[in-house]
Amino acid sequence: MSPGETRLGAFPRGDGTNELCVWAPTPGRVAVRANGTETPLERDGEHWHGSFTGDDYLLLADGEAWPDPCSRHQPEGVRGPSRVVDTGTFARPDAARPGLALDDLVLYELHVGTFTPEGTFEAAIPRLAGLRELGTTAIELMPVGTFPGERGWGYDGLYTYAPHPAYGGPQGLARLVGAAHAEGLGVILDVVYNHVGPGNEALRAFGPYFTDRHETFWGDAIDYERRGVREWALQNAELWIRDYHVDGLRLDAVHAIFDDSPLHVCAELKQRVGGALVISEMETDDWRPIEEWGHDAQWADRSHHELHVLLTGEREGYYADYEGSLSSLADDLRGRGHDPRRLVVCAQNHDQVGNRALGDRLPPEALRVAAAVTLFSPCTPLLFMGEEYLETRPFQFFTDHVDPEIAEATRAGRKREFEAFTAFAGDEVPDPQALETFLRSKLEPREPDSLYRELLALRRELPRELEVEADEEARLLRLRRGSVALVADFANRTVELIR
Repeated sequence: MSPGETRLGAFPRGDGTNELCVWAPTPGRVAVRANGTETPLERDGEHWHGSFTGDDYLLLADGEAWPDPCSRHQPEGVRGPSRVVDTGTFARPDAARPGLALDDLVLYELHVGTFTPEGTFEAAIPRLAGLRELGTTAIELMPVGTFPGERGWGYDGLYTYAPHPAYGGPQGLARLVGAAHAEGLGVILDVVYNHVGPGNEALRAFGPYFTDRHETFWGDAIDYERRGVREWALQNAELWIRDYHVDGLRLDAVHAIFDDSPLHVCAELKQRVGGALVISEMETDDWRPIEEWGHDAQWADRSHHELHVLLTGEREGYYADYEGSLSSLADDLRGRGHDPRRLVVCAQNHDQVGNRALGDRLPPEALRVAAAVTLFSPCTPLLFMGEEYLETRPFQFFTDHVDPEIAEATRAGRKREFEAFTAFAGDEVPDPQALETFLRSKLEPREPDSLYRELLALRRELPRELEVEADEEARLLRLRRGSVALVADFANRTVELIR
């Protein structure tokens, strides 16, 4: 936290009381309700300060009760009270961190709720050793902040400081991070600062978090030109690094984070988290994260889209602008003028699978070609959970909205989204609110495919320099790094390693 900034949220003092600060320029009166007692807070500019006893509490904004916008734990979900968490009880020494460098970074993206049958942080721990043995160096968790209901992707989070109770809450996340570090794995956490999920009236009650000057696909844009709103996001980023010892952050859809301030909030975030890795998702051909904001890397979706069109022939939706050009793919793998280590590439990720109508993955033969190309490239590779053993179960879009109107709007919107796709009929789109949609998305782990093991082992040995030859007519892509070559045959969906 920058000098002079006020620490937001509730914190134990060690004497049985808790200190509390909330940014709330809108209400004329703010109080805290805990242990059956209401205690007025004192106003200091746009902030309100005070203290209370007890673990669970609610804030009263002009008499209306809400959870704390910076709540550290929501054990009863988005409509329950906030709970004070002493993060010092699960702090671990920095020496336990393995340290992450782009030179050897291999990311493994996972969704906590579908990664195991139990769907918890704790249940993921026994799987970590296998991921390390496979050759990955860091797990990347899809967002874990508290969102409405029990199940969801996490991108509609409401209480972004509070690890989701269905996953195991704050203590569960801390144990998972500690176990990953003990295995020599880093932890990257996906965070969302471009919008807030349904129920954001709980933030509006305290202050003007949103602006009508900009729009996002998901709802009202967040107003980062207000210092209190910036601190809500920046202190959240610091929380994960400082208190949970996460090694880095993946920022979701930063093209939808609008800020006309002299120092963009995304640049300030990188300054505030210090040496932790910051990786951004950005629209193709917009290089601000790595060229202007100081971020370590950004997702490079262009290569995925070219691979997908080459292997499937699909040209609808966001694939419409891609011809399936091997020459264009070759340029992507070279980095398009950037250090390829700073470009995250993949054969699959949660978006490219889950945002399909049926959540279907690439067929195994096509996946092996796409994976071979991305893993052999000098770019930073990301694996999506299950692909290492060619998982065929889908990863579908699922929600558990507690508001019936939001639930129905989500169903209708999902069907409407795919009406223009010739491959799907609207009545085939799975109901995102149905429990079965979530359960269908759970993994069925098997032994990893040998190609993944071989290529991940090779990455540690090969020089970074890449030679690429594209044969459009034969649909062959030849990659060479040092004395090893990879030939990807897109016509027959085969790959060959030549040593």
